[in-house]
Amino acid sequence: MLPVIYSEDFLLHKTGMLHPERPERLTAIANALLAAPWADRIEWQLPTPLADREPELLAALKKVHAPRYIKEVEHLALQGGGYLDGDTPISAESYDVALLAASAWLDGVDRVLAGNAPAFVLARPPGHHAENARAMGFCLFSNAAIAAHYALEQPGVNRVAVLDWDVHHGNGTQSLVENSRQIAYCSLHQSPGYPGTGDADEDGSYNNVLNIPLYPGSGIAEYRSAFESLVVPFLSNFQPDLLIVSAGYDANASDPLASMNLAPSDFGTFTGYCLQVTRRIAFGLEGGYALKELAESVVATIDRCLN
Repeated sequence: MLPVIYSEDFLLHKTGMLHPERPERLTAIANALLAAPWADRIEWQLPTPLADREPELLAALKKVHAPRYIKEVEHLALQGGGYLDGDTPISAESYDVALLAASAWLDGVDRVLAGNAPAFVLARPPGHHAENARAMGFCLFSNAAIAAHYALEQPGVNRVAVLDWDVHHGNGTQSLVENSRQIAYCSLHQSPGYPGTGDADEDGSYNNVLNIPLYPGSGIAEYRSAFESLVVPFLSNFQPDLLIVSAGYDANASDPLASMNLAPSDFGTFTGYCLQVTRRIAFGLEGGYALKELAESVVATIDRCLN
């Protein structure tokens, strides 16, 4: 069985007509998982409700986000919504939905540590661009960074690695973990591309950051080479007690927001490389905006975990 942490409440974060980060992303994935040949091996789990976790959850958020920024998001939602930045609209429900998404990522950590096996967090809004006091690129709260710091508070966890295979560099995640000697961050991303960060010479405060910029048009050959020569050695040498994957699927050839050349099945290959490092993997959804290929990519990820 593989836990998938999901709630239809994640659909309540409304971004407006024609915005690429839309609720249909999750429904496409959920429908594909329900139709998969191994659908009976998925354990669907609701995220821990805010009422049951709010003090702990807000404390986890404040480890990475400025309290004034958290209040800013809450206030804008209470006013009915608006724009946190030019790419990041929110609706009246978005603050609570973003908190619930963060709770789901913490649940993902808990399930992986309890079962020593992978889990998938099917939540939105995404998070890897969100900085300490700034929303960016559709992202409200930095879910992967929040989850990484939370994991370090759990028994037996001394080192956490974050692998970000989203096509865009996770500037927010990197900025919020690179000063911790207990967290390693690795990103493969299109360069040049949004948000213009993630140079190869950035190595963190403790040589704990590995950025792998890839040229537009890169496909599975370039990604395989990067995983085999750089990613797997970097993660293995760090010896993480937990691996968190910022699982973005916007490097698919069909994705409207990038210029890479992957197929959905390639993400199963990526997952295989991760499983060489550890089975304690918490996958969490980031980007991916071509609905059919997004859903097929998540299926490929989970298929590799189950087989």
